[in-house]
Amino acid sequence: MKKLLKLSTAVAMITTLSMAGTLDDVKKAGTLKCGVNTGLPGFAEADSKGTWRGMDVDFCRAVAAAVLGDAKKVKYVALNAKERFTALQSGEIDILARNTTWTNTRDTTLGLNFAGVNYYDGQGFMVPKSLGVKSAKELDNATLCIQSGTTTEMNLADYFRANGMKFKAITFDTNEQVDNAFFSGRCDILTSDQSSLYASRTKATDPSKYIVLPDVISKEPLGPVVRQGDDQWFNAIKWILNAVITAEEKGISSKNVDDAAKNSTDPEVRRLLGAEGTMGKNIGLDGDAFMKVIKQVGNYGEMFENNIGENTPLKIKRGLNALWDNGGLLYSPPFR
Repeated sequence: MKKLLKLSTAVAMITTLSMAGTLDDVKKAGTLKCGVNTGLPGFAEADSKGTWRGMDVDFCRAVAAAVLGDAKKVKYVALNAKERFTALQSGEIDILARNTTWTNTRDTTLGLNFAGVNYYDGQGFMVPKSLGVKSAKELDNATLCIQSGTTTEMNLADYFRANGMKFKAITFDTNEQVDNAFFSGRCDILTSDQSSLYASRTKATDPSKYIVLPDVISKEPLGPVVRQGDDQWFNAIKWILNAVITAEEKGISSKNVDDAAKNSTDPEVRRLLGAEGTMGKNIGLDGDAFMKVIKQVGNYGEMFENNIGENTPLKIKRGLNALWDNGGLLYSPPFR
């Protein structure tokens, strides 16, 4: 009974906090507090001058552009995997944009809502080429480096058990600790989301000495997270994500958005950019909020290619993250 009371109290506290109205709070503060990774190349990483870059960082910037009119008005809060949910529940951050997997348990028991998927991923393995390993099925009795507080641990246990294999896991709190342990030889294999493995490989003295195996052992839909109980904020984040996806689908980019707003005859484009209708105002934003996002940050394709695409050190192909009409899974509900 005491446990139930404590759980009810915790949920009530989260709900009360959420109902305060995050959108109004962010507008009043004039700054968006966005939780990001402590350092994951291509997704969220600060340079020597403290400037944050990455795909998740760009989504934080997109939210700031939509809500505050300025993509620069973001306070980045670096969080490890163990800290991220507590920081969101407590109100330390307004949104979590930190390569976080959408799961049933997280969606139903933590008082949180996933606003969609901004990167479709899956858990994989990186090994030194010198091991001569070609498949995850050859990893029996291997020692693996993993980050604690992630879905990685359970996926790993399930996969090895299902295939009658054994393993030894060495866990660490941060990506940096995991990478350092792997590259120093403390473990045979590094396992994480494949996107994270490509990011980690860029940190190696000689990246060509390491390969990411083709095996993918899980589904890892990654996306932004908000607190439950605040539908207006939830809708805003959800439709900001939908806006950058729709913009790419319609061929609207940071380079041509001004022209499209003035001259496009496509009804959905005009609604997206605020030339007609009330798409932004319906969720408490300015009528041209989505236009500001695209102009200041870009569409989904620009965000992808600028941070993790084939012309970046990560060299990630669009794959599942291509648009639905180009063989991928990216799909936005209509702006109608």
